[in-house]
Amino acid sequence: MVETDVKISAADLYDYVLMHTYSGTSGIIGSTAGALFVVAGFMTQKWLLVIAGIIILLYLPVTLWTKSKLQWTANEAFQKPLHYVLDDNGITVSQGEVSESQSWEDMVKAVSTTRSIILYTSGRNASIFPKAQLGDQKDALIEMISTHMPPKKVKIRS
Repeated sequence: MVETDVKISAADLYDYVLMHTYSGTSGIIGSTAGALFVVAGFMTQKWLLVIAGIIILLYLPVTLWTKSKLQWTANEAFQKPLHYVLDDNGITVSQGEVSESQSWEDMVKAVSTTRSIILYTSGRNASIFPKAQLGDQKDALIEMISTHMPPKKVKIRS
């Protein structure tokens, strides 16, 4: 069993949104288009293409930071710590008097970024575990996830 408290910061939320977006179709298309504009602009020396490519490449991260900051500020759940218990049955998250549980079979995938371990509970929703807050429980958390989820669903780098 792994038990931990996590307080999500705006930067943690931004890290999740970046990873979620750039691993999806819109992020890949946007990055590819921006990069192609920059390369084509340099090759043809059409500086308007370079500028357009840079704008495309910068638009998404800036927009995501703004939206993450607004979501973090507006959502009271991010202002207080979340208490997580991961055991053989699944994951239970609680905050105050409210508690929700989900079985391991219902988990969609688990991934990691340099900043967090992210456990998707649906296609869009996830539990975010900032590595800096996990301390010595990081390895136990990774082991718990890896033990209870199929390997094809787990993409965690230590």
